[in-house]
Amino acid sequence: MIGTPTHCPYCALQCGMTLRDEKGEGGPRVAPRDDVPANRGGLCQKGWTAAELLTVPDRLTTPMMRRSRTAPLEPCTWDEALDRTAAGITRLRDRHGPDAVAVFGGGGLTNEKAYQLGKFARVALGTSQIDYNGRFCMSSAAAASARAFGMDRGLPGPVTDLAASGAVLLAGGNVAETMPPFMRHLTEMREGGGALIVVDPRRTATARQADLHLQPTPGTDIALANGLLHLALAESLADEEYIASRTTGFDAVRTVVNAYWPDRAERITGVPVPLMREAVRLLARAGRAHVLTARGSEQHARGTDMVGAFINLALALGLPGREGSGYGCLTGQGNGQGGREHGQKADQLPGYRRIDDPVARAHVAQVWGVDPGSLPGPGRSAYELLSALGTAGGPKALLLFGSNPVVSAPRAAAVEERLGALDLLVVADVVPSETARRADVVLPVAQWAEESGTMTNLEGRVLRRRRAVRPPDGVRTDLEVLSALAGRLAAPGEWSTDPEAVFGELRRASAGGAADYSGITYERIEAEGGVFWPCPSTGHPGTPRPYLDRFATPDGRARFVPVEHHGAAEDVDAEYPVYLTTGRVLAQYQSGAQTRRVHQLAEAAPGAFVELHPDLAGRLGIEDGAEVRVSSRRGAATVRARLTDAIRDDTVFIPFHWAGEGRANLLTNPALDPVSRMPEFKVCAVRLEPVGTDGEGGGRRPAGALSVPAVSPF
Repeated sequence: MIGTPTHCPYCALQCGMTLRDEKGEGGPRVAPRDDVPANRGGLCQKGWTAAELLTVPDRLTTPMMRRSRTAPLEPCTWDEALDRTAAGITRLRDRHGPDAVAVFGGGGLTNEKAYQLGKFARVALGTSQIDYNGRFCMSSAAAASARAFGMDRGLPGPVTDLAASGAVLLAGGNVAETMPPFMRHLTEMREGGGALIVVDPRRTATARQADLHLQPTPGTDIALANGLLHLALAESLADEEYIASRTTGFDAVRTVVNAYWPDRAERITGVPVPLMREAVRLLARAGRAHVLTARGSEQHARGTDMVGAFINLALALGLPGREGSGYGCLTGQGNGQGGREHGQKADQLPGYRRIDDPVARAHVAQVWGVDPGSLPGPGRSAYELLSALGTAGGPKALLLFGSNPVVSAPRAAAVEERLGALDLLVVADVVPSETARRADVVLPVAQWAEESGTMTNLEGRVLRRRRAVRPPDGVRTDLEVLSALAGRLAAPGEWSTDPEAVFGELRRASAGGAADYSGITYERIEAEGGVFWPCPSTGHPGTPRPYLDRFATPDGRARFVPVEHHGAAEDVDAEYPVYLTTGRVLAQYQSGAQTRRVHQLAEAAPGAFVELHPDLAGRLGIEDGAEVRVSSRRGAATVRARLTDAIRDDTVFIPFHWAGEGRANLLTNPALDPVSRMPEFKVCAVRLEPVGTDGEGGGRRPAGALSVPAVSPF
C-alpha cells in the first residue's frame, strides 16, 4: 500500500512522512519521506512512533459530562455535551457580559482551526478573552523580530540554507534532542568547514557536537550578546557599510555596549573572554552566518530584549537581509508559526494584523460579514488570562482546544486552582489530559492523521496535512465542534466544517496583512511541496527569503534597539541558592499528553528527574538516582537525581513533560516580559533536599511514570 503523504504531528520542523493504514498487519505505520527538504528522509524517535498515537488505550471516543460540579465525568451524547456548553455560555454571558467566556488555543492546531477559533471567539462569543499556549513559546522572539524587522517569521530562509553557512550561533536551543532531523543541516555545515557555536548553561547533546560551547549563568544572555557585540566593534569586525545603508539606531546601541567590556561580560555571564572572542571572530569571518535563538534565550521576563540583543549582534555583522545569512528563531510547536498569525493571540486578527487597528478591523469584519464595531478589543495574554479565571472580574467559563495548562503553565498549582474556580470548563482533546480530567464537559476530537488542513513550519512554508485514516466512531473534528456551537449560539456568518473552505476564507481575511496567505491554495501547496508566505497573489512565487531588498518597516531599514542586562526576575539567595532551568528531552514532547502514552517513548523516558553537577550533589548529600525534593517560592516537586558534569554547578535542570509530583512547572516563575507577556520559564531560584528513605519517598514509582487506566479514561 502506497499510503498517504503527510507531516509529523510534533515539532515545527514538520518532517515529511507517509502513513500506511495497514489494517490487520499491526495497524497504521509511519515511513519517512525524502521529498521534504526539512527532514529529507529522516525522523526522530517521536516521529517513528507517531502512528501509535492513533490507537492509545485511553483515546477519547465519546463526549463526557458532569451532571453536577461534584459528580464524576460520565459518557453522554454529542447533543447533550454541546447543549450543555451552549447553555452555560449563554447563561454566563447574559449575567456577566461577553468577556465572562474565555477561549484558550494551542500552537499545534492547523491554520484552519486556529483561524476558526479566533473567529469563533470574536464573532460567536464576542469575547476579547482569547489567547493560546504559543504565548509560552514564541512571543518574545516574535516581538523582537517585529520590533527589529517589522515582521515576525521564524527562519530567514529555507532550513537548507544552514548547510551552506560558514558559522551558526545557536542560543538556547538543543535541536539534537528537540528536533533531531534539523541537526543534519548543521552537521553538513560543519562537514563543509563551518563552525557551530552553542550558548547553553548545559552541555547538551547539541553542545557536545559544537565547535564552541559558551556556558553562561542562566538569565545573563543580554550581557553575553552585548559583550560579543562590544568585541566585534573593538576588533573592527562590524559591517559599517551595511549598518549605514540598511539599519537605523546603531549609535544608541554602540553607546550601551561600550559598557560591556570583556572582563565585565565575563564576570556577569561566567563565559571566559577567549571563548567570546573566538565566537565573534567565527561569525564575522564566516562569509555566510546565522544567529539563531530558541526557548532558552526567549522564555525570560526580559526575553524580548534577550532576543533583541542577539538581533543587534546579527545586524552589526551585516547578516539579516543577505541570502544565506541572517537571524532566525527556532519555532517549537508544530504550527507555532501559523498558529500565531491568524487570530489566536489576544491582540491579533488574521494575517498578523493588530486587533486595535481600525483598517485591520474593517477588512476582517467585511470578510466575516459583521460590523467592525462588534469586534472586541485586545484581551489578556495567556498567563494573565489563566490567572484571572474564576475571579471577580475574570472569565467564568473557559473553552480549551489543544492545550494542557495544568502541566505546561508556570506556577501550575495556582493555574489548576483557577481552573477549579470556573463555573464551566470545556475541553476538546484527543486523550484525557491532566486538564481534561478537570473539565465539566470533554469533547473527543480528531487528531493529526484523521483530519486535513495546513501547517506552517519554522521556515514559513505552508504545508498540507492530509487525512490518512478515519477517526474513531463518536469523534468529531474541531471545525465540526465550532460549527455546532456557533449554530447553537446563533452566530452570524459562515461556519464551514470543510478545511479547504475555511482556508479559502482565511486567505481572504489575511489578504494585505503581514502574513498574507491570499495567493496560497491547496493545489499550489500540493504541486510545489509547500508555499512560503507572504504570498499576495496566485501568480506570486512566495517568499522563501524575506528582507533581501528591504525590511518590512516603513522606511525599509532594520532597527537596532539598545538593551541592558538586568538579571533574572528572581535571583538566588541564602534560602533558594540554586538556579533552576527547564526544557525538553529526546523522547518526550511538550506537556507529554501524547508522548507519555506511546510505549516506546514512555519506556525511554519514564519520569521526571533533576540534573545536577556532582559537586553540588556532594555539598547537599544527594546521590545519583536518589529522590530529591526541589522547592521554589511557588511549590515543590519530587524527582530523581541525575548527576552529570554537563551542567554548571550553580544550576539544575528539570524537564517539564510530566504531571504529578514531578511537575517542573510547580516551581517556575510566572514573571512576565513587559512586551511579549512571556513567562520566565527558564530561570528561577530553588533549593534541593534529599528525600529520606523512611519518608514519603520510599518505594514509589518514578515521578511522572506512565499510568494508563484499565477501563475508563476518567
